Amino acid sequence: SMSNVPDMIHCWRMVQPTTKDRETGEVTAGVLERVEVPVPELEPGEVLVEVAGCGVCHTDLGYFYGGVPTVSPAPLTLGHEIAGTVVAGEADWIGEEVIIPAVMPCGECDMCKAGRGNRCLAQKMPGNSWGDWGGFASHIPVPARDLCLVSERGGFELAELAVVADAVTTPYQAAMRARLAEGDPVIITGVGGGVGTYMLQVAKAMGAHPIVGIDVDQAKLDRALEYGADFVINGAGKDSRELKGEFKALSKANRFPRWGWKIFEVSGVAPGQATALDLLGFCGVLVVVGFTPAKSTYMLSKLMAFDAEIIGTWGCLPEYYNDVLAMVLDGRISLKPFVQTRPMSTIAEAFAEAHHEPPLQRIVLTPDF
Repeated sequence: SMSNVPDMIHCWRMVQPTTKDRETGEVTAGVLERVEVPVPELEPGEVLVEVAGCGVCHTDLGYFYGGVPTVSPAPLTLGHEIAGTVVAGEADWIGEEVIIPAVMPCGECDMCKAGRGNRCLAQKMPGNSWGDWGGFASHIPVPARDLCLVSERGGFELAELAVVADAVTTPYQAAMRARLAEGDPVIITGVGGGVGTYMLQVAKAMGAHPIVGIDVDQAKLDRALEYGADFVINGAGKDSRELKGEFKALSKANRFPRWGWKIFEVSGVAPGQATALDLLGFCGVLVVVGFTPAKSTYMLSKLMAFDAEIIGTWGCLPEYYNDVLAMVLDGRISLKPFVQTRPMSTIAEAFAEAHHEPPLQRIVLTPDF
């Protein structure tokens, strides 16, 4: 029905990010503003999605507070963890509930054809490189080709499934990059965070064992033990050498494997990265999932001596989304305990809270324009 198609799209635009004066150190607060823009003409192959919910991600906070530049300059609408309902465009998609992949590859280039489309150089990412369109809005135009169809959603609200678009699929892509297999020993640094909770559950679902989780928040570590961690280490107030010592003692006491550990660095903070690098050992694999502008130092010759690898991972191939959604729907990945929904009009407060004191549950904002 075309009656659901609005004349205008309501958006929460990042008019300007938070800036810091290099000379004085003075901080100018970022600005989010509610605006209305006309619904664009849809290109062939595109659809208009009515947003049900959009997750507040660490990446959004990086754009708004951390000085991380967006590809499309501000003003733009942030948000890339989106679920919603198709209301216009390609006829066979109208009325369908969908998850929009956080990165949408072109599907045509050599990178895409080589199976590396998650890093396609022509990819579009809402809230970053898809013009000024993003998920903190009433609607968003997107290419239909990469959409993940939600044919049934069990007991989930559609808004809750928005987090599949990044928080859950990014760890799945990371596991694929690590060639994670049944029985692989795993370490997750930042296991309690928004992505860490799903990295843990993905590793568990894929049969990793043992899984050691590291974080600085005891409440989040206790929760990790309920959702698949076999052991946890609290890194609060400890440097990477102390943590390595603690891991060694744990290894000895529990007769852990001496080689082949797959380490997922999802904390996105310098101490987490230092710890992950320190724990990388014989025939090990370190996958860097979390982002920080901080630099690390590492003796690269250790990679040679250990016959080890360090791998980066970006986003997730759209073709993996159906598998990940299936893991959520059949309960291999728990999602409800880690998600909360709030009205989109509280976006400024939600950003501030997620930036200063990340809540135990990821915030999904639902349109209330």
